Amino acid sequence: MAGRFEGTAHIDRPIEEVFAFLADGENDPKFSPRVVEIAKTSDGPLGVGTTYASTVKDAGMTTKREFKLTQFDPPTRIRWTELSKNLVTAQEGGYDLAPDGDGTKMTIHNVLKGNGFGKLLTPLALRAARKDADAFAERIKRAVEAS
Repeated sequence: MAGRFEGTAHIDRPIEEVFAFLADGENDPKFSPRVVEIAKTSDGPLGVGTTYASTVKDAGMTTKREFKLTQFDPPTRIRWTELSKNLVTAQEGGYDLAPDGDGTKMTIHNVLKGNGFGKLLTPLALRAARKDADAFAERIKRAVEAS
């Protein structure tokens, strides 16, 4: 079973600045308390094919995760997929950005997929993610505006 959640926020920064912040996955701990650490693992500039390895703590469990950027269209769209096969993975995720007055409208989404026993956990993970989605988008907003 897979399911999607999304959250949206208005960020008081130009779209190019928001894109640059979000494109650098090493900024994730600034807005996601579940990310313990993250590092870029591929060579070269940010773009399609860039990979990141992270350590994440969810529901008291620590897991290793690896992501790859699958779409990179400055300054409006970033997509990724999770390469690791944890109980619940982000099959697809991304940011959509659009100019919004003097700032930027940012929408984040993820499609969560359960693997093995994780298929039973996915509905719980989705419920929690959907409940927190707009608050998560607001945490991103605060992090971008503080940078």
